Amino acid sequence: MPTEREAIPLTLRLRRGVLDAIDDALVDLLALRQRIVRGIGACKRAFGLAIRDEAREGAVLERARSRAQRRGLAAEDGERLLRAAVDSAVELQRRPDLDQGGAPRLPAMVRLPDAGDPAMRLLRLLPPPERLAVPLRAVPYAWHARLLEAAVNHVLAAPQRAGKLAFMRGRRLAIEVTDLNLRWVLEGDDTRLHACAPGTEAEAAVRGKAIEFLLLASRMEDPDTLFFQRRLAVTGDTELGLTARNLLDQLPWESLPLALRILLNRSARFAAAARDAYRGKAA
Repeated sequence: MPTEREAIPLTLRLRRGVLDAIDDALVDLLALRQRIVRGIGACKRAFGLAIRDEAREGAVLERARSRAQRRGLAAEDGERLLRAAVDSAVELQRRPDLDQGGAPRLPAMVRLPDAGDPAMRLLRLLPPPERLAVPLRAVPYAWHARLLEAAVNHVLAAPQRAGKLAFMRGRRLAIEVTDLNLRWVLEGDDTRLHACAPGTEAEAAVRGKAIEFLLLASRMEDPDTLFFQRRLAVTGDTELGLTARNLLDQLPWESLPLALRILLNRSARFAAAARDAYRGKAA
């Protein structure tokens, strides 16, 4: 007499086996997602960001709907699945034990070494930015100009939509990174900013060292401090330069993607640590 298992058709058992493997993979992916969610929650607390980001959540759900449709599923099924994951992530990030019950702390990836740390001795081995100017000359201008153009237009997308870049229409503003010997000229039109050809004259320029621009972009230093201390300077048409500076000061930092904010913060901290280490070596 056949057992209960043997009574089930082989083709059905095989399909159920595949389904079990998929279920196991889903649970493993959920566990991985939860670990990443905890790290994101720690970053949000460290940088003083809100737990809920409605714009980000909306983008996640819309992507789920679109992907579900491309895979032949109902868009509502994709949204329902990701909505449950998003709600679970929010609840996890709100838990008081996210940082093991202690005060909010920066994740290890953005911590700087202390002055006596052996890592500082390694940082002193890095060349100063001025020495990077020579190899950077070998990079075609079109490459980094295109990269700068894309980055600037991405960051300024919201002000552009609000009409706050009208002052740049037909105007040319230069960005000069003095220690890297880099210079770009940006010109505005009705839709975006464009990188001009090398050697193009500009009506105004914002000048400074690479680390000052990085500190500005990461919001580790505010524009007023950088310009007041002359670490960044405006030359040429002062009105155009100051208008551009005020626009930078008003940019909503929280509107940048979280990954980009973390990357800018890490880069700025690393650059500041390398600068301090190099100054200690020179002293």
